Amino acid sequence: LDMEFTGLHSIFLQNKKPSLFDSPAERYLKVRQSVQRFTVTQLGLAIFSNENSNHYLYLSSREIFLFILATDVEFTLSASSIQFLSHYGFDYNKFLKDGIPYMNEAQEKILIQHLLAGSWKVSSALDRNVLKKAIDEVTRWITAAEEDETMILQDLSGYQLFEVQLVLRQALQNVWTEPLGDKKVMVKKVSPQLRQLLEDSPYDYCQKEFILLCARGFTDLFQTLVKAKKPLVGHNMLMDLMHLHDKFYKPLPESYEEFKRNIHNLFPVLIDTKTVTKSVWKKCQFPRVSNLLEVYAVLCNSNLNPKDPTCPVITLASDCLRYAEKQSPHEAGYDAFLCGSVLLKSAHLLLCRSADDAAEAGPSFSQYLTALAEYLNKVNVIRGGVSSINFSGEDAPSHHPPLLVVHVRGWPGLNEGQIYQEFKALCRFDVRRLSKDQFLLLSNKFKHVKLVLRDYKHHPQLRVSVYRHWRHSPGVSCLLQISGVVALWSVLAFVLGGAP
Repeated sequence: LDMEFTGLHSIFLQNKKPSLFDSPAERYLKVRQSVQRFTVTQLGLAIFSNENSNHYLYLSSREIFLFILATDVEFTLSASSIQFLSHYGFDYNKFLKDGIPYMNEAQEKILIQHLLAGSWKVSSALDRNVLKKAIDEVTRWITAAEEDETMILQDLSGYQLFEVQLVLRQALQNVWTEPLGDKKVMVKKVSPQLRQLLEDSPYDYCQKEFILLCARGFTDLFQTLVKAKKPLVGHNMLMDLMHLHDKFYKPLPESYEEFKRNIHNLFPVLIDTKTVTKSVWKKCQFPRVSNLLEVYAVLCNSNLNPKDPTCPVITLASDCLRYAEKQSPHEAGYDAFLCGSVLLKSAHLLLCRSADDAAEAGPSFSQYLTALAEYLNKVNVIRGGVSSINFSGEDAPSHHPPLLVVHVRGWPGLNEGQIYQEFKALCRFDVRRLSKDQFLLLSNKFKHVKLVLRDYKHHPQLRVSVYRHWRHSPGVSCLLQISGVVALWSVLAFVLGGAP
């Protein structure tokens, strides 16, 4: 699975950038705010079938354009994300005009209440313009039309097919409507008596059940994925999972632990190829590359397994051959295909290095899952206090280089941003204020720690040292001060009290 969004991190959320200081719960709350502001533009599903031995048939991949039409919601567009996706050929017209609707459980409940109460609202300004045009066409036509005469409304996409019919029926008592498919609706002039009979018919496509089915849209496919309980594979998939929860299941809870429980119940087996390939880098002398397409290229073209006949062979189905002929990075369907391919090839490398006889016969997928056991349900965290979130247990802490503390002298008003800029030219550190004149520095590279300790050894205003909890913690310092005061008063009381 892969997803594309209208944005990643909101610039309007202060102090919400990812940081090495973030605990898993802090990171979740940061990403939650962004997920609530942005929406999903495209979702890619790639389905692989283990045909026999080491042969896998790549059955299909679909890039599904999504657009929430059933309820009127607000979302943010990030200029950088629009520019990025446009560079890779993303079709925003398809997103806005042909996007499949979806809703979570809370939105579905609201829609059902509106349908039962008959309080229908047109969902968007785009739809209101379409409806106005349709009503104008029908009202001009119906004045001269004979009973049983029909006309066709065209170019109605997605949920507009229902909205046009509902609004026309509500406004005009002598018309009947039926969807014809291919973005068309038939409008027929009828008598009030026939209109009543047609409304009571079980074949009316504007009944509440049909409207709800259409409004749910992709949500029904999401529920199918949940019921299937198949391993769900993604790359750097934390934000994907949070959008899946928020857009198709329930609004994201405030509790980080509740979010983890919900995702684990929905998808018991998660595999993040970023988590897997980070381990392959270390175990298999795998070249470090920056993105999914480069990982796929290295696994396909490297000399890691030049003569291994048991390597997984992926055959593309006839309707997917374009992915063999042309790269389509950041198209959700193509990236989903890369995820599945990278998983199979990475799992094979790990299996071959864990068992000498693994390559004697074509390994089964269950053997691959065994080789991947330590990575299951561990989703990568980019630059955080933990390297991954464990959706089936406790999160393991990361082993970062030593924490540094900066003592500031003769430089009043210094803030975190200025400290960051001071060290940025030398190397990258995340900064957090410790006290009025002390700041903490944290890096993910040991060489950066050594470099700063060396270069700032004789700095006139900034003294950098390794952080010691017993010495630098404000809580410990406060406790020591209180203990000193108590000890001093005890001595004075002893002396002044005339004790022998």
